[in-house]
Amino acid sequence: MATTIIIAVLVFLVIILGYVKAPTDKAYIITGLRKTPKIIIGKSAIRIPFLQRVDKLSLKALSVDVKTSKSVPTNDYINIFVDSVANVKVGATPELLEKASHNFLNKDEDYIRSMIVNVLEGNIREIIGSMKLTDIVTDRKKFASLVQENASIDMANMGLEIVAFNIQNIDDDGLGAIENLGVANTVAIRKDAEISKAEAERDMAVAQAKAAKESNDAEIDSQTSIAEKQNDLAIKKAELKQIADAKQAEADAAYEIQKQEQQKTIQIAAQEVNIAKQDKEAELQDKNISVQEKTLDATVKKQADAEKYKRIAEAEASLVEKQKAAEAIKLAGEAEAAAIKAKGEAEAAAMEKKADAMTKYGKAAMLQMIVEQLPEMAKAIAEPMSKIDKIDIIDSGSGEGSATSVGGYVPAVLAKTIKAVKETTGVDITDIMKAETYDAKVNKNINVSGIPGVPNVTDHSETVTVPVSDTPTTAKPTK
Repeated sequence: MATTIIIAVLVFLVIILGYVKAPTDKAYIITGLRKTPKIIIGKSAIRIPFLQRVDKLSLKALSVDVKTSKSVPTNDYINIFVDSVANVKVGATPELLEKASHNFLNKDEDYIRSMIVNVLEGNIREIIGSMKLTDIVTDRKKFASLVQENASIDMANMGLEIVAFNIQNIDDDGLGAIENLGVANTVAIRKDAEISKAEAERDMAVAQAKAAKESNDAEIDSQTSIAEKQNDLAIKKAELKQIADAKQAEADAAYEIQKQEQQKTIQIAAQEVNIAKQDKEAELQDKNISVQEKTLDATVKKQADAEKYKRIAEAEASLVEKQKAAEAIKLAGEAEAAAIKAKGEAEAAAMEKKADAMTKYGKAAMLQMIVEQLPEMAKAIAEPMSKIDKIDIIDSGSGEGSATSVGGYVPAVLAKTIKAVKETTGVDITDIMKAETYDAKVNKNINVSGIPGVPNVTDHSETVTVPVSDTPTTAKPTK
């Protein structure tokens, strides 16, 4: 724990004692513990006390007066003295800073200025020797640019750069060469000035005359233009007035037409309103009539139709029930007849065996046997009808379903039975009866009696009565 505290205290002391912060116009160069110095400008850093050191290098621009100590001959062999001023500072690139730190670290400004003067003076002498006096005097800017360009290489080797270089004065040490150049230039300038003045006065006179002419022409053009414009204005006013009058007339006429149209529209609208009112009244009357008709239809016609439909439905239902009953009777009779026929066919074989014996008895005995069996046959045929409690017969007008069909049921089935006997045995009971009996020979009647629940059936009778219910139903047979 104590060791940690000591280390923390030491670190804190190193930070406090080794903290450095460089301003923007100075470069702090930290050396020690590393081969390449650490340069900081406008930043802060930590140096290790006793192991690293901090050196300062000013980055401010230095103003240096550079004068040639002796006269320097120009390219045309005229000796002159040049007085100039240069602004120089340490370069901002890492390469220039490193070179400047090697040359001017911990050096004062006087030392730096002396080095700058020596380099610039040598370059000034070199440039003077390469130019003529006239060029140097008349084009100082070019001269200063050449000196700055030529000296920048030497300055860079020292880690410096020339910010500005200006020629202050050029002197030929009393030889009068520069002054003579001035006189010639003065004369030439005066001459040029006189010529320029004469040309200017001439140009001015010409310009004045031209201006006067142009002014006069402009005045005339202006007056003419004004007159033309006034004339055009008068014509335009007349045209506009004519157009305005025509427009006013058209407007007045249009107003009258519009007024008449509006009146006509109002009249038409009033008529349409009246017609619409009449239509609405007629429509209302129609609706009232329709409502009354619907009310009447709902209260009278609908009730009448309902009663009518009810009666029709009841009659149809009753007819259907009666038809179903008649059909049931018919089906029952046909079923019984089929059973009898089947039974007759079954007994046909026995009857064939009896045929020989029956021939022995003769026609009278055969007739007696057949007559004895007729009541049993009629009884069997009428057996289904004895089980029917009541029959309601509806005559459709064609005779079908009438009492005649019900009354003729037993004879019809009996006739079918006799026919079946003839088909199976070859014996025609009808022929025997017609040939052998007195009634058959005289009256041609067949009477069937002695069957309980079945009335007497007579072939030529006018009325057939079938007691199948408490109230007998009487109908005329179909002939």
